[in-house]
Amino acid sequence: MIIVLKENPDKKQLENLEQWLKAMGLEIHYSKGTNTTIMGLIGDTASVDDDLIRALDIVDTVKRVQEPYKNASRKFHPMDSVIDIGGKVKIGGGNFAIMAGPCSVESEDQITQVAQAVKASGAHCLRGGAFKPRTSPYAFQGMRAKGIELLEKAKDLTGLPIVTEIMDISHLDLFENVDVIQVGARNMQNFELLKELGTVRKPILLKRGLSSTLKEFLMSAEYIMAGGNENIILCERGIRTFETALRNTLDLAAIPFLKQRTHLPIIVDPSHACGISDMVLPMSIAATAAGADGLLIEVHNDPAHALCDGPQSLKPEEFDELVGKVEAVRPFAYREGS
Repeated sequence: MIIVLKENPDKKQLENLEQWLKAMGLEIHYSKGTNTTIMGLIGDTASVDDDLIRALDIVDTVKRVQEPYKNASRKFHPMDSVIDIGGKVKIGGGNFAIMAGPCSVESEDQITQVAQAVKASGAHCLRGGAFKPRTSPYAFQGMRAKGIELLEKAKDLTGLPIVTEIMDISHLDLFENVDVIQVGARNMQNFELLKELGTVRKPILLKRGLSSTLKEFLMSAEYIMAGGNENIILCERGIRTFETALRNTLDLAAIPFLKQRTHLPIIVDPSHACGISDMVLPMSIAATAAGADGLLIEVHNDPAHALCDGPQSLKPEEFDELVGKVEAVRPFAYREGS
């Protein structure tokens, strides 16, 4: 349920309303615009009398929210959320960010070379996998804690905020100096992990599960937000369909669909979606045109010898070309409400 207040509501009446709602076991989420203030009620609102609230002098309208996701809903929060990354980068609300780097951290030379290259081309954040969830138990699983140390060295060298994936709650202490914690597709519905990340006060990059609906995607974001962390960046990374020509099917329609329903920024990962480096540039342009708030691009200085996902990784010079073409498209991108 949302309560839209009139301009400059009487403070005493508002205080009485707040106390009454909290006494009913409801949480109140405020969203303040230029001329409108919205009170979003979270909890069991079945017993709340709409007409009684609507009759109050300070209340303009009362609406029931049918969607099960409340904090993530645009009805609760009409304005786009702007996520601050390390005090250096913003994403959402017209702010566009490109996160680039190798699928996995392999050595200090590799990650620092890539970091310097992507920064020179205009990347805003450095991404790199330290913990790698792999289908085969015999595949390279990442450098783990050492990988995070090397990412931190690359951050010190370039100033780029770092993005890397968490796989288990027990690893959380290792992520103290990580600017954006990524939740991979396989963990999108790891609800105990999501609840724990709700207590963390730093941005969470939440990837859509391989077989997850958009409603399930938003409900996973709701798990994190229900814990108090509203710094969520959604990431469309392709879903599993009957098509086998590409690694996954990139659901570009998800971008405008989500823009209509949530205030959270959404970025696109064309590297994992397609699995083929030649597809990354056209899909990056398409995602940008569709209104994405950013991109997550895999870049490797030697893709042919990469320990993980080399076929989908761009070379630094290819990434440089991508950034230029994406910037040329941005002025013409779709904007919700425009």
